[in-house]
Amino acid sequence: MAMKTLGLTHSSQMRPSQEEETRKSAVWKTMAHTLLLYCLVFLLPTESCRTLYQAASKSKEKVPARPYGVCDGVCTDNSQCTQPCPPDTQGNMRFSCRKKTWHKITDTCRTLNAVNIFEEDSHLVQPFEDNIKISVYTGKSETISDMLLQKCPTDLSCVIRGIQQSPRIPGNIAIIVQLLHNISTALWTGVDEEKMRSYSTIANHILNSKSISNWTFIPDRNSSYILLDSVNSFARRLFIDKYPVDIPDVFIHTMGTTISGDNIGKNFTFSMRVNDTSNEVTGRVLISRDELWKVPSPSQVISIAFPTIGAILEANLLENVTINGLVLSVILPKELKRISLTFEKISKSEERRTQCVGWHSVENRWDQQACKMIQENSQQAVCKCRPSKLFTSFSILMSPHILESLILTYITYVGLGISICSLILCLSIEVLVWSQVTKTEITYLRHVCIVNIAATLLMADVWFIVASFLSGPITYHKGCVAATFFVHLFYLSVFFWMFAKALLILYGIMIVFHTLPKSVLVASLFSVGYGCPLVIAAITVAATEPGKGYLRPEACWLNWDMTRALLAFVVPALAIVVVNLITVTLVIVKTQRPAISNSMFQEVRAIVRISKNIAILTPLLGLTWGFGVATVINDRSLAFHIIFSLLNAFQGCFILVFGTILDPKIREALKGRVTSAKKSSTISEKASSELSCHPINGPS
Repeated sequence: MAMKTLGLTHSSQMRPSQEEETRKSAVWKTMAHTLLLYCLVFLLPTESCRTLYQAASKSKEKVPARPYGVCDGVCTDNSQCTQPCPPDTQGNMRFSCRKKTWHKITDTCRTLNAVNIFEEDSHLVQPFEDNIKISVYTGKSETISDMLLQKCPTDLSCVIRGIQQSPRIPGNIAIIVQLLHNISTALWTGVDEEKMRSYSTIANHILNSKSISNWTFIPDRNSSYILLDSVNSFARRLFIDKYPVDIPDVFIHTMGTTISGDNIGKNFTFSMRVNDTSNEVTGRVLISRDELWKVPSPSQVISIAFPTIGAILEANLLENVTINGLVLSVILPKELKRISLTFEKISKSEERRTQCVGWHSVENRWDQQACKMIQENSQQAVCKCRPSKLFTSFSILMSPHILESLILTYITYVGLGISICSLILCLSIEVLVWSQVTKTEITYLRHVCIVNIAATLLMADVWFIVASFLSGPITYHKGCVAATFFVHLFYLSVFFWMFAKALLILYGIMIVFHTLPKSVLVASLFSVGYGCPLVIAAITVAATEPGKGYLRPEACWLNWDMTRALLAFVVPALAIVVVNLITVTLVIVKTQRPAISNSMFQEVRAIVRISKNIAILTPLLGLTWGFGVATVINDRSLAFHIIFSLLNAFQGCFILVFGTILDPKIREALKGRVTSAKKSSTISEKASSELSCHPINGPS
């Protein structure tokens, strides 16, 4: 009881002092608010105002806020949530739920504004966000650029310190990109070396390799494209007075000089670090003397090298490819049409194919039609490119899983040569024995299929060789389109005639042939064999060629990376392979049927008969193309590629052997032709000998 009374007495003694502190705190807050209002009304740029503003900001930070970086709600697939940014930043973060885990998709967190971006006189600007209006997401980011041109119009340097001290978070990157874009748009003239140096310094901050991952969270997916276009546009207005320009930043290097027709040749050589290690790669821009002769008067040339913008530019625009060198921008007089670019490879693997590309500034993608590969080895690639208003920036792409081998090349061309000769021989034999082997309706329809399979495969092989000699779609685009169309058409025809033969076999097994007229069956076979492929090939070229997505950039064949046009061949082919596999299975079931009391000899004969059917039907019905699935699943396996190339390059030889030579009726007809030819020869010899023995005497 005493302890309880003591506690009450102690509490009553403390109450007056707490009330006094509360009154003092209230008075202090009132005075602080009054002083703050006084500063704001009269805009006094005094140290006390700034100190009071900082104290007020710190008091705001003590207010508890929602947790950032983690969503509060339950994570269900495809659900989204928005969270506030960390303290001292503005904006928000958006998350999406995938596989029961929250993943960040956009981030607008930023620290830069019109107060802290300028290194001096920042206290003159009102510190309230509603009055500043610098956010790129409200569409009013031109305020900072206007102030920049007013405060330091000579060299644009008054924002460099504020930008370099800012963190490279997505919101800041977006603001700087918009700032650079606005500057390049506002300054049409008067860009000298000092302005270019400041501009490069600002761009260098967000091109840093440490900022690459943050570019993926910027809501405007065009920010990287805008940056590259802004830098090139600003550099295009650079005036080079007397001496060459050389502005070497870590992540952007600008060089410029004047040229004239009497120059021997000009080149710019860059050596830059592509990541956080000390490894450097080189890039070289070379203008030949033949091109310099085209320049009528002294002109200027500017080149810019970027080691990191390739990764920033979303290299996944082409499937399974990555930038494998510097990105080089070149600004030339309009008279110059060709330049040589040398790129040292970042990854020097010999198993990976390289493509020379130019950045299409309108369609925002890498385009292989702007450049042509001149020379390549494991260390570097030399490209011949055509600069224009559409193509200013160039680089090389690396395809990680393209398998190239001299063995495959030799197998393909040797096999195609043998296949073509075999198909010609096959068609010749069919012509010789046609009347003897097509006496019944069943044999007639069967040989119609064989002849058309051989003819379409022959045409496909011939067009394949023609396409391989066209040197890619860049040099002979129209010819490449025509060759690809016919290769696609005739290879599809091979498959559909194989499909027609499979339907004919099923028809012969399940139904009596005489239920339909012969003319109807022939018309149906031709409709399947030629009509379906023609429709598929025509739709493919009509749908993809207007957008330049019909051809592969490196060869005359259907595109895969951009438009998936190759599916117009793969899907029908694999579907027909599956149907023909079912047909072979039905043929095996129908031809087997062994009885329980069969002797071992009869079982062996059944196995031989089944093996014969498989040996004949497999090459004829295209089941060897099923190995193509293995090359898709494991495209790095050389063994699968060799097996696939062997089976398909020699398919003409298989058709000759299994479809013609091993056919007993054809062999019998050939023997008959040979016997009759011998008899004819014997009769002619006897007749000639009789004429020589009994000369005819003329009148005397």
